[in-house]
Amino acid sequence: MPWKYFHANTTQPQGMTQPPEPPPWRQFLPRKTVDGAEDERYWKDLHQLAAQDVRSVQRGQSFRVQFDAQGHSDIVDAVNAAIHLRRPLLVTGLPGSGKTSLAYAIAYELQLGPVLTWPITARANLVDALYRYDAIARLQDAQLDKTRQDSPATEEEGDLGDYIQLGPVGTAFLPSRLPRVLLIDEIDKSDLNLPNDLLNLFEEGEFEIPELVRRKRQRGADSTDLTVEVRTADPDMTAPVTNGRVKCCEFPIVIMTSNGERDFPPAFYRRCLRVKMPSPTPESLLPIVRSHFATADPTGWTEAETNLTAIIGDFLDKNHRSDRATDQLLNAIYLMTRNDSPTEAEMKRLQDLLFRRLSEAD
Repeated sequence: MPWKYFHANTTQPQGMTQPPEPPPWRQFLPRKTVDGAEDERYWKDLHQLAAQDVRSVQRGQSFRVQFDAQGHSDIVDAVNAAIHLRRPLLVTGLPGSGKTSLAYAIAYELQLGPVLTWPITARANLVDALYRYDAIARLQDAQLDKTRQDSPATEEEGDLGDYIQLGPVGTAFLPSRLPRVLLIDEIDKSDLNLPNDLLNLFEEGEFEIPELVRRKRQRGADSTDLTVEVRTADPDMTAPVTNGRVKCCEFPIVIMTSNGERDFPPAFYRRCLRVKMPSPTPESLLPIVRSHFATADPTGWTEAETNLTAIIGDFLDKNHRSDRATDQLLNAIYLMTRNDSPTEAEMKRLQDLLFRRLSEAD
């Protein structure tokens, strides 16, 4: 069968029904260990959540990639290689070049549920992205409900799961027959140690929740498996965690974006596939613009489309390497396609405002 799962064809999403076989050195939980009926319910709920997120659907539908004269794209090849090899994909490129939208396009075309997003800041740490345990809330609830001390142990264990919530990264590594799409956005803004913290997770595909591991040990080695329902990063959804350990069955499709503001350790690069989003050209921007304005008012859009070439020429510099984001171009075209659009003279002044270079000081 064809090796490509992702084609960047968001007009007719085919979905992923069965992932490819993993390399021998990238095998995690066997697929047969996933409960089929439970997994089917899980994906049914995820598809409903994804369909309700109109903005994410629109981001996936409007994504476009540049193909060469032979119909090839480095972006499409890199995504499919990452799916087969079970490796994270580090995507670099100019701001606004579509790095983040790539994750939404993958999730939409392959029908893999909502994108799990972890926006990186200088204070971001891996533990919070894996799970959070609200010990204070549990203590406060225990003080309000003095009868809890008379409850059986099984009920107490069930209550413990109410105070544990998996983060976006932790949710992405839940065992499932299909991979989730995990977006780690702007990883170059992270603390210097974060890339190294990710190495073991990417290599082993598992992590543990100490609060649940401790509970299992308290029950003794001869006790039965301890399964606790915990909340996930998906709204109103829970998942079972057995013996405090989360291990993936299918490694998630991890998209890490970077603006190229820093280098990463060689060990981190070794575990990733790397690709750069191409700089925009007039030929590549036309389909992007049309996809965003597919539902625009026909009258205003017909008039504006005749001026697209001139607007895109103003947006790009002579060498087509402008440090401007595609959002700026879309903002200008939106104003032009309104029924109460600015006059030509006003539009020229607005372009000076809207097309300011990202590197330009105030």
